[in-house]
Amino acid sequence: MRDELKTQSTDSKNARRLASITERFEETFGSPPTFIASAPGRVNLIGEHTDYNDGYVCPVAIDKYLNIAVRKRSDRRVVMHALDVSESWDFSLDALTPIPRQTPAWSRYLIGVASVLQASGKQVAGIDAVITGDVPIGAGLSSSAALSVAATLAFLTAGSEAEVPLSETDKTELAALCQRVEHEFAGVKCGIMDQTISLLGQGNCGLFLDCRSLEYEHVPLNLSDHAIAICNTKVKRELAASEYNKRRAECERGVEILRQWLPGITSLRDITLADFKKYEEELPTLTQKRCRYVIEENTRVVEAVSVLKCRDESTSTKTEIDESLIALGRLMNASHDGLRDDYQVSCPELDLLTDIARDITGVVGSRMTGAGFGGCTVSIVHKDALETFQRRVATEYHEKTGIEPEIYRCHVSNGAQVFWNF
Repeated sequence: MRDELKTQSTDSKNARRLASITERFEETFGSPPTFIASAPGRVNLIGEHTDYNDGYVCPVAIDKYLNIAVRKRSDRRVVMHALDVSESWDFSLDALTPIPRQTPAWSRYLIGVASVLQASGKQVAGIDAVITGDVPIGAGLSSSAALSVAATLAFLTAGSEAEVPLSETDKTELAALCQRVEHEFAGVKCGIMDQTISLLGQGNCGLFLDCRSLEYEHVPLNLSDHAIAICNTKVKRELAASEYNKRRAECERGVEILRQWLPGITSLRDITLADFKKYEEELPTLTQKRCRYVIEENTRVVEAVSVLKCRDESTSTKTEIDESLIALGRLMNASHDGLRDDYQVSCPELDLLTDIARDITGVVGSRMTGAGFGGCTVSIVHKDALETFQRRVATEYHEKTGIEPEIYRCHVSNGAQVFWNF
C-alpha cells in the first residue's frame, strides 16, 4: 500500500511530475515538448448526484493531475501516447467521425474534445502528445473530466501557438464543452461539477456551485488541525455508468409525476423538503427513494457551506470552530447514509470504509464520493489521528476484503493550467 499521508511540498511534486513527463516526451518524439497542459482530479466533500438534477455541490480540486505534454505539428494529425496504459493512437482532425470501434476509451475523449472545439468554431491544431497522470482511473476522482479539461487546454493552446489567458467566464464555458464530450462521446449523462472544479479549483477552498445557474463561490475551508483523507476501495466501478444513467432517468420520472401537484417545477432542485413530504406517497417506492435523497442532499450542501463560512479562525473561538466541524461531519455522514439507503449507489466496500473511519477517534465525518459502486471515500480527520487512521483502515479493510486500499492525504489545489517553463 502506498503511504501518501505524509506531507510533501506541492511545488516540489509539481516540478517532479513536469520533469518526468518532459523526459518521456523527449524519449518518444526526440525533442522536448513546447508546453504541458495539466488538470486536477477532484473529491466532492458533499453534494453527490445532485449536479444533473440542477442542484448544489461542494467539491475541491486535489493535488492529483492529468498531464499532457504537447508539441504542435505542421499537419492536421494528432499523435498520442498514453503512458499509464501503454497505448498509442493517432487520428486526423479532418476525419474525426465515425470513430473506429477499436479506438481506445481514453482516446475517445481527445477525439471528442477536438470535435466539439471545432464545431464551436475554435482554432485547433495537430499535436504530438504524451499523456500521463496520477488521478486514479475508475476511482470516482474524475480522471475523465481531468483528461477532457487537459485536452481542451492542449488543443486551444496549440491552436493559438501562445499562452491562452482564460477568464472565469471562459472556464465555465469550457466546462460545458467538456460536459458535452462526456455526453456525446462517452455516453455518460453527467452533470457539470467535475469539469467545473477541474477548471475553477482554488487552493484551500471548496467550490459552492449552483449547477443550474453555474453561479459559484469559493468558500475557504479553514480546516485548522484537520485534513482531508481519501481511501480508495480498489473496487472497479463496473455498474457506475449504466446505473448513473438509470438514476438520472428515475429522478426525471419523479419530476414528471410531481408536476401534477407542483406545476412550476422543472427539476428536483425546485422541490422543497416540505412539499416533497406532502406528495411523496404519490410516487412509486423506488422513485420516491431517489427523489428523497436528492432533495435532502441539496439541503445538506447548503447547510454545509453555511458551516464552512462560519469557520473564520480570526473571529471564532476554538469551541465554535470545533462545533462547526462536528456539524459538517454529521452532514457528511448523513449524505453517505442517504446514498447507501435511498439512492443505493454505495457498495459493501464503501460502507465498510466509512464504518471503520467513523469508529476512529479524531474522524469527524466520512462518506463515499463519486458515482458509487466502488471508488473512494472522503473523510475529515484530525492531524493527530492520521497515522491511526491509516493503520486501522488498511488493516481492518484488508482483513475483511483481502484488498489493500490506497490511502492518501488530499491537498486542495488550484484548477487547470498550462506550464511553459519547466
